[in-house]
Amino acid sequence: MFDNLGGNALVTVTVLVFVTVLLVIEGVYLVWRSYKGPDARKIEKRMQAFSAARDRTQQAHLAKERMLSEVPWLQRLLLTLPRAHRLDRFILQAGLEWTVSGFLLACAVLGVFTFVAMGWVARQSLVPALVVAALAATLPMIYLQQARMRRLSRMEKQLPDALDLVTRALRAGHSFASGVQMIGDEMAEPIASEFRLVADEVNFGVSLQQALTNLSERVPLTDLRYFVVAVLIQRDSGGNLTEVLGNLSRLIRDRLKLLARVRVLSSEGRLSAWILGLMPFALAALMNVFNPEFMSPLWEDPIGQAAVKYMLALMLVGVLILRKIVKIRV
Repeated sequence: MFDNLGGNALVTVTVLVFVTVLLVIEGVYLVWRSYKGPDARKIEKRMQAFSAARDRTQQAHLAKERMLSEVPWLQRLLLTLPRAHRLDRFILQAGLEWTVSGFLLACAVLGVFTFVAMGWVARQSLVPALVVAALAATLPMIYLQQARMRRLSRMEKQLPDALDLVTRALRAGHSFASGVQMIGDEMAEPIASEFRLVADEVNFGVSLQQALTNLSERVPLTDLRYFVVAVLIQRDSGGNLTEVLGNLSRLIRDRLKLLARVRVLSSEGRLSAWILGLMPFALAALMNVFNPEFMSPLWEDPIGQAAVKYMLALMLVGVLILRKIVKIRV
C-alpha cells in the first residue's frame, strides 16, 4: 500500500496517523476526566454531602438522589432497609468515598474469609469460628467509626477559629452569609467543605434556616448545634450576633482546654488500662516461646481450650469496663 506513495505523501500520511492517534488519546483522556477527574470527583463528593441532610424541600430534591449502590437491584434492596440511609450518612460524616453496598460487601467478605480460615485452617469448632468471624466482620465498622471520630474531632478544634472569622466579618460590615462563605474559602478541611456546602445550599434557593439545620444534621457536634441555635434565635428575636458568637467561641476554647487537661490527668489510668489489657497476651506469647510444653495444655487439652475461651470473654468485659472508667466526657 505504502509502496505506491511518494516521499512527501508518505510523510503526510504518517503525520496524519500520528495526529489521529494523538487526538484519540486526548479524547479518551477528556472523557475520563469528565467522569473520573478531580473536578468530577469534587462535584460528586459535594453531591454526596448534600444527601447527608434530611432536607426534603423542592429546591434541594435534585441533590438528594444519593446512590447507595451502583448495581440497580442492590440499590432497590438497600432502599428498603430502614438503616441504609443512616449508614450512608455515617460514611459521609467520616469523609470516606465509600458506598453502603461496598461497606456491607467488605464486612461480608471479611466474615466469610475468617470463618473459612478458622474452620478449615485452624480446625476450630463451629462456635469459636462464628465468634471470630463476627469480630472480623466488625473491623470495617471500627475503622469507619475511628475515621468519623477523627474527622469530627478536627472539625471541633476548627470551630472556634471559624466563629472568630464570622465575628470579624460581621464587625467589618459583611453579612452573615458572606462570613459563612469566607469560612469555606479561607479555612482548611474538613470544616471548610461543610460551610461551603451551606453557602451553596443558600445559593441554590434553600433558606438559611434550613441550610443551618442541614449542617447540624450532617455534623453531629454539640458545639456546632449551639452555633446554629444561636444564629436562628438571633434571626427571630434580634440581638448582637457578634457578641454571642464571640462568647460561644471563648466557651468552646475553654471547654477544649479543660478536655485536654482532663486527658493529661487521666493518661496514667489509660496507660494502666492498655497494660492490663495487653499483658496477658504478651506473657502467654513469651511463655509459649521459652517453655512451649508448659503452655501446650491450653491449646491441646479440652479443659485448657475452655479456660482460654472463658478467659477471653472475661477479658473483653474487663476491657469494656476499663474503657468506661477512663473515658471522661467534658
